[in-house]
Amino acid sequence: MRQAWSTRSRGPGPFTVFAPTDDAFAKLPAGTVENLLKPENKDELTAILTYHVVPGRVMAAEVVKLNEAKTLNGKMLKVTVKGSTVMINDAKVTTTDIVASNGVIHVIDTVVLPPAT
Repeated sequence: MRQAWSTRSRGPGPFTVFAPTDDAFAKLPAGTVENLLKPENKDELTAILTYHVVPGRVMAAEVVKLNEAKTLNGKMLKVTVKGSTVMINDAKVTTTDIVASNGVIHVIDTVVLPPAT
C-alpha cells in the first residue's frame, strides 16, 4: 500500500482507512497520480485522500452492518454486502482488520473518488 494512505491522516485517531493497493492505483487513467501530486491540485488530492478515511475504529464486523459511512471529507461512502463480498462504492474489500496504533485499515482493490460537488 502507498504510504500516503496510512492512518496518520489527521490527529491521533482512531481512524478507519479504506486503503487502495498499488494495483488499484494502476487502474487509474495514466497521469492521474502525477497530476494530483502537483501543488495546484492539493485540494483535490486532499479530498480524495480524506474520502478513504472514516472517523473511529470500525472493524469488519461493524462495516458489514452499515449501508453508508461518512468520511473525513464529509461525503458518504456506500457500503454493500453480497454474500462474503463487501464493496465500498465500486471497490471490493480484499483484506480486513489490519490494526494500527491509531485505527484500522481495510484494503480495497480500487481507488474510490468522491462524488462531484
